[in-house]
Amino acid sequence: MTSEQTLLRRINLFTWLFIVGLAISGATAIPLVSEVDVLARIFGVSNTQPQSIAIVQWLARVQTALHSVNEQYPFLFYGTDWLAFGHFVIAIAFIGALRDTVRNSWLFTFGMISCVLLVPYALIFGAIRGIPFWWRLIDCSFGIFGIIPLLLCKRWTGELKAQGP
Repeated sequence: MTSEQTLLRRINLFTWLFIVGLAISGATAIPLVSEVDVLARIFGVSNTQPQSIAIVQWLARVQTALHSVNEQYPFLFYGTDWLAFGHFVIAIAFIGALRDTVRNSWLFTFGMISCVLLVPYALIFGAIRGIPFWWRLIDCSFGIFGIIPLLLCKRWTGELKAQGP
C-alpha cells in the first residue's frame, strides 16, 4: 500500500500538470496572429508559391484568414480572449483539488467528463466549420492526453480515501 504522503505528492504533481496545461492552452488562444505567423515561418509557408503539403496549405489559409480578420474585424478575437479566460478559470478551480484532495475529488470527475466530451465536440463542430479531419484529431488529443493525469489522480484519491482519515 502506498503511503498517504506519496499519494498526495503524486496527486499534486499531476494536478499541477493539468493546471499548467490548461493555462498554457488558454494563453495560446490570445496571440493567434503572431503564433500562426511563427508556425508559417517554421513550415515555410509562402503566399507566392503553391503549397503541396496539407499542413502547409492549411497554415497558409489560416494565416491569410487571421490577418484579414485582424485588419478588418479585430473585435472577433474577443471570442478567443474569452476562450482563454475559460481555460484560466477552470485551471483555478483545480486548485480546490490541491487544497483538499479527497473532498474536492469531484473535480477530477468533472475534468474527465470534459476531456471525453471534447472529442465529439471537436469532431462535430470542426466538421461544421470546415476544419480538416487531421487537425480535429490534434484537437481531440487534448482530451485524450488530458484525461490521463485526471484518471490517475482519481485512482490515487480513491486509494487515499480507502486509507481513512
